[in-house]
Amino acid sequence: MKEPAHATGWAIGVDVGGTKVAGGLVNERGEMGRYVRVPMNPRGSAAEGFDSVASVLDALIQERTSDDERFPIGICAPGPLDPRTGIVLNPPNLPCWRNFPLVAEIQQRYGVEARLDNDANAAALAETLWGAGRGYSNVFYACIGTGIGTGIVLDGKIFHGRTGSAAEGGHVSIDFHGPACNCGKKGCIEALASGTAIARRAREALGARGNAGSELLATAKGEVSAIRCEMVGAAAKTGDPIALKILADTMEYLAAWLGNIVDLLEPEVMILGGGVAEMLRPHFADLQCRLKNWCVNTRGNEIPLVPAHYGENSGIAGGAALCRLTN
Repeated sequence: MKEPAHATGWAIGVDVGGTKVAGGLVNERGEMGRYVRVPMNPRGSAAEGFDSVASVLDALIQERTSDDERFPIGICAPGPLDPRTGIVLNPPNLPCWRNFPLVAEIQQRYGVEARLDNDANAAALAETLWGAGRGYSNVFYACIGTGIGTGIVLDGKIFHGRTGSAAEGGHVSIDFHGPACNCGKKGCIEALASGTAIARRAREALGARGNAGSELLATAKGEVSAIRCEMVGAAAKTGDPIALKILADTMEYLAAWLGNIVDLLEPEVMILGGGVAEMLRPHFADLQCRLKNWCVNTRGNEIPLVPAHYGENSGIAGGAALCRLTN
């Protein structure tokens, strides 16, 4: 492991997804050391799923400098889960685990402290401790990618709500006549402004035009069904009118949603991460300007809207950040 200079206080952060388990060593300054990634079979047995996690942990634990050294372990996994009991409940993307006591299994096998939370909550904490939210106590974080996940940090601690299921900000509806979301509701921001939603709206727009020629269609080699979110971003850079309209509408959807967040929470900072957020990064100033039309709070435009510090490794950093919690 190549350690950053004067690094101490290593912890293991693990990010469990539907197709992979990634883990890394993260020091007390949020800097990453060794990184490991293995496949995950979400439809296998519970034991097979745990074996994938264990193979990552086994590899990272070998980095100990002495037999007495102990790395605390923080795990990010898809919800629903219970961060208080460390049980993975019934995540749609991980059908191998139903009421699976992940933390108990890890503690029994490795004899160290372990913590569990969903990826957005943990990433929000990592950003607060080490990233774009450093120096703030009240943080709203959103990962806008294939879906939209959010995390809330209040007074420096993750806000879990009564049962641990709070902060499902991606499923806040802004249009009850809107498209159906996978969660069963209508008009969720995830169904309107996620990468999946942007691609769907682009395909619908091209279809409404009778597949008329455009740069966006050319990017997909003439196949409307092949349109993906990143193609919309690329076509917008060339001035394609359909792509520009899709992105403008996305900005307005996000402004309406974030305006609700401001009026509800009034955080000190709002952090946006994920692939869609990165695509929209050049337009953050425009997005912030639009907030004034969607806030009762007349000082909402004073809240910084900033890009996330952690990219694809946000789950690993988030897992390690859980180990910094004091209770």
